[in-house]
Amino acid sequence: MGKDSIRLSSSEIGGLWSSYLQENLTVCLLTYFLHHNQDEEIRGILQHAYDLAVGHVEKITAIFQKEEFPIPDGFSEKDIDLTIPPLFYDLFGLYFVNSLSRLSMIEIGFITANVARQDVMELFIEMTKESTELYQMSTTLMQKKGIYDRSPMIPYPKEVEYTKKLSYLSGFGKKRPLNAIEITEIFYGIERNYFSILLCMGLLQVVKDKEIHHFIKEGKKISEQQIRTYNELLMREELLGNVSIRTEVTDLTDNPFSERLIVTLFHLLNGVDITLLGHAISTSMRTDLTACFEKFLMQILAYSAKGVDLMMERGWFQEPPHAPSRRKLEKID
Repeated sequence: MGKDSIRLSSSEIGGLWSSYLQENLTVCLLTYFLHHNQDEEIRGILQHAYDLAVGHVEKITAIFQKEEFPIPDGFSEKDIDLTIPPLFYDLFGLYFVNSLSRLSMIEIGFITANVARQDVMELFIEMTKESTELYQMSTTLMQKKGIYDRSPMIPYPKEVEYTKKLSYLSGFGKKRPLNAIEITEIFYGIERNYFSILLCMGLLQVVKDKEIHHFIKEGKKISEQQIRTYNELLMREELLGNVSIRTEVTDLTDNPFSERLIVTLFHLLNGVDITLLGHAISTSMRTDLTACFEKFLMQILAYSAKGVDLMMERGWFQEPPHAPSRRKLEKID
């Protein structure tokens, strides 16, 4: 690090470190999808997403090297086997990019709001912009192919309304209709869990390790439970619920991914789900919805802890950079 350089803060270190691992894992998965995908329109988006992820890894690596900061242990071609036939059909690659870009907008946006060093801020601003554009591209193609579901339609309000009744918060007995913000949280809870189920379906066919297989199976059950609950909420409001997307999993039984990559992917997705459930709790004002989201949040927290235990047992869990123990440095018992 040059003597005139501004040192990275803890939030900048954390953001760069976590983004490196996520982007590195993304490069591996997109390499796999690109190798097998035959749809030219989807390949174009996959290639664009791949180029962005590679660029992000290179830029974060450059910052780490400049700071003489250890590069996290990422993933490589050793974690995917391109000789094995595809586990997913072409459309799943498009679902993957769409879900990835949506999650990246949230994660990277949060990081951007907590960094200040000029080069780091510029990088995350650029990544936020690129994630947004990738989401737009993938959403447009999904609509073109007829596989994008929009949230339920509601009438436009005729005037601005105010309420002074605490019954607005009630989720039991006589309840008010769901508002647009609450419908959004429920609908996209269904959407992301459908994606999780497809991912679990594929991996359950190929993972041979019993402990990891059981872990994935539990995750699939949690997603199924969430979808049932969310759909029941919508059905009770006569909003019809949401139908499952078509199955995009082949009949492959050979595993193209390393076990470390699979469990790490679940660890990252669990972290995002915890963030989104926390957001749902903060925006929902009906007590039954808050209770529902809190229940699922506790469930995912417990499930995520099992994933961390599994990673630790296998020697796969990398500690995020941390502050020193001053007591140890001071040699205090």
